[in-house]
Amino acid sequence: MAEIKEALSQLYAYTGFPRSLNALGTLQQVIAERQGAGMKTPMGQDDKTVLPPDFNSLETGTEVQARLGGGKPFSYPFAPRTDYYLKAHLFGDIFAGRALTESDREIVTVSAIASLPGCEPQLAAHCRGALNMGVTVEQLRAIPDVLAAKVGSAEAWRTRSAIATTLGEPVLQPDPQSPTAVGALKGIETSPWPVGNFNATYAPYFIGKSYVAPIDAQNGGPVNVTFEPGCRNNWHIHHHSVQVLICVAGRGWYQEWGKEPVALTPGTVIAIPAEAKHWHGAARDSWMQHLTYTTKVEPDASNEWLEPVTDEVYGQLP
Repeated sequence: MAEIKEALSQLYAYTGFPRSLNALGTLQQVIAERQGAGMKTPMGQDDKTVLPPDFNSLETGTEVQARLGGGKPFSYPFAPRTDYYLKAHLFGDIFAGRALTESDREIVTVSAIASLPGCEPQLAAHCRGALNMGVTVEQLRAIPDVLAAKVGSAEAWRTRSAIATTLGEPVLQPDPQSPTAVGALKGIETSPWPVGNFNATYAPYFIGKSYVAPIDAQNGGPVNVTFEPGCRNNWHIHHHSVQVLICVAGRGWYQEWGKEPVALTPGTVIAIPAEAKHWHGAARDSWMQHLTYTTKVEPDASNEWLEPVTDEVYGQLP
């Protein structure tokens, strides 16, 4: 736990204090729940390093930052205070902690920046820096595999591209089933919800591409479904069960047969009655994400897939 806490604390410098504090609070809650259930949690030894009075954070951080850059000193005269914070606080004070090694810290950093769209230059810089700080090529190559399994395909693709560039290898063309192959994720660029993997199982019942990311679904959690612009599923019916949709990012539509369409925007919740013929999907100009789960499930529950939502019907939506 000590290493995890240190990693989450370090991340405030890359992802912001609110996210770092939220993550630490979630970890604290998980530990309390485990203790309440009588489960042992190895806490490790918290880093209580007290820097000596003569510790020069600026000098130390400047040296660490130079090693990170392959021996090249870095200076940012346009914003002197930012330059100072990077050297003295991040690479000086924070990197002086002993709970994580410098290579550990770079693995954490690369993994975090991979989840920040628009930060590809920083991601590439830290892939190079990771190697300079002792991360092996094999360890670096393993990061996108973990991201693909635990976070999403877009994050994994960003990292694979940065690693290939760092190693002087050709950047492979993206998987045509990956959301990164169809451009920026307009409407969900800042969404914290994972895009997940191509929804191959239900692709025959969709127009356009969708992606699924189970959120602890095996234990009853929801599934996050991401729709590309214009993507929608066929008309369908959930027999003997109620499906719940919670829009979390982007813009889309939900419609029951014979009724007016309902706009899906973040915060919209739809409880779809059993036996109601309906469809849902993204707007034509925006990606859309919704969580979904079923409730009031009877023993003979089933799904019935019907005809597609035609371009004529879909095209009437704003």
